[in-house]
Amino acid sequence: MAFDDLLDDHARRKQTALAMGGEEKLAKRRDQGNLNARERLDVLLDRGSFFESGLFAKGIRPEARHKTPADGKIAGYGRVDGREVAVVSNDFTVVGATSSAINGKKIRHMREVASERGLPLIFLGESAGARMPDRMGAAGRAMLGQDAAEYLRDRKTPWVSALLGDCYGSSTWYACLSDFVVMRKGATLAVASTRVTSVAINQSVEAEDLGGWRLHTGSTGLVDMAVDTDEEALEAVRTFLGYLPSHRGEAPPRVEARPPEDGAADRILDILPDVRNAVYDVRDIVRCVVDADSLFELKARFGKSVVTGLARIDGRSVGILANNPKFKGGAIDVDAMRKAVSFLVLCDSYNIPVVFMVDQPGFLIGIDGEKRWAPGRIMNWMNAISLVTTPKISVIMRKSYGQAYLNMGGGRNSDEVLSWPTADLGFVDPVLGVHMLHKLKREDDPERFDSLVAELKQDSTAYSLAELYETHAVIDPRETRDALTRLLEVHAREGVVGEHKLANWPTSY
Repeated sequence: MAFDDLLDDHARRKQTALAMGGEEKLAKRRDQGNLNARERLDVLLDRGSFFESGLFAKGIRPEARHKTPADGKIAGYGRVDGREVAVVSNDFTVVGATSSAINGKKIRHMREVASERGLPLIFLGESAGARMPDRMGAAGRAMLGQDAAEYLRDRKTPWVSALLGDCYGSSTWYACLSDFVVMRKGATLAVASTRVTSVAINQSVEAEDLGGWRLHTGSTGLVDMAVDTDEEALEAVRTFLGYLPSHRGEAPPRVEARPPEDGAADRILDILPDVRNAVYDVRDIVRCVVDADSLFELKARFGKSVVTGLARIDGRSVGILANNPKFKGGAIDVDAMRKAVSFLVLCDSYNIPVVFMVDQPGFLIGIDGEKRWAPGRIMNWMNAISLVTTPKISVIMRKSYGQAYLNMGGGRNSDEVLSWPTADLGFVDPVLGVHMLHKLKREDDPERFDSLVAELKQDSTAYSLAELYETHAVIDPRETRDALTRLLEVHAREGVVGEHKLANWPTSY
């Protein structure tokens, strides 16, 4: 062919590939208010930064080649706030973005480049699962398992998943392996579709019940955040990555500090109740300490008695792990244990200092917790915190009772321990302690009961802990931001990275 003919042929092929599943299917998505796979990349990535890999890929089976432009998964490189990323965007208009022999190679290439070159990897999920013709029979089985590291999660670089429609098969697997998962309400995350599941169990199944946002943000904890639109999900991806380094060999990016508004430090005294057992929302205190508008909460609907979130203090990325008395009085249940451990894994893997903000009456005990392996979860947490090599700073605000004193960074489980004068240390609440030790209720003998409570309260103050040098400083609560800023200058100096001992910790455990 002549050179001009070759270029004309190239242009036609490119136009066909970029047309995706055709105008009719693209129009249907527009009518539904959903972005298509290429529009999602336009929203996610810096303008003009996308370089596509595999535009001319097609399905491996002859009968599928004419209807599988880019083989249903759009892959390549782009930038988010000027930093390079690798990305795979599933194109549901092309045979449901089903997983195949060819697009599996595209995912593998993105994964390998991201790992070797230190790029975050982003999955924009929406897929119908495996492509049946490719996967049937012995040949279909032989296609699997050719990459022993396909589902290895060694956390060399951050992985992020946005679930933007029906997500089965690979979209589910990579979401479960990701460091951050955001879900558009109306999307589904499950092993197989409702149709397949209904046939398998001989029972009608609704998509929302099978794998909707309420299930995964509130019950399973597999999803960190649910939003209303594609655009909000993609913005959440950009925001999350802004707290993290591109790879584990570098410190998180530091940005210009944005102090909280005037009077924030004084508001801590208004938020914290005078009565020890009164509840409050710890997030209100966190916002008085961290940079303005910087708290990015993860798993807000899951394990609510613990708050986990990324934030900034003086422009530095930090991980906040705080007890929240607003829910269950701050007692730590099994879901909160799982949530805390997964957060420690995130922070350790990407060199993010951890700030514990402590006000907890201990672990939530009971038959349900024992059935759900509570003792093992508690020890998993202790194992994890022992392996964290990023800086750890604990602030004991009020109660810190029992074994959970250690899980929340007490003793040598933090590099620095700060206490407020309101700190209350002990094995259990003194009132409960009198019940346990003396089988006595206040109404039985008020004078003796109060005397025994006062006896158990002895040596439970912040100053008693300071005398033993088990807390390194007792500070006015209003000094918390300044104290953390100064200690981060000591422990999180520029370029300091951890040893990543939790990098291979199981995901979704």
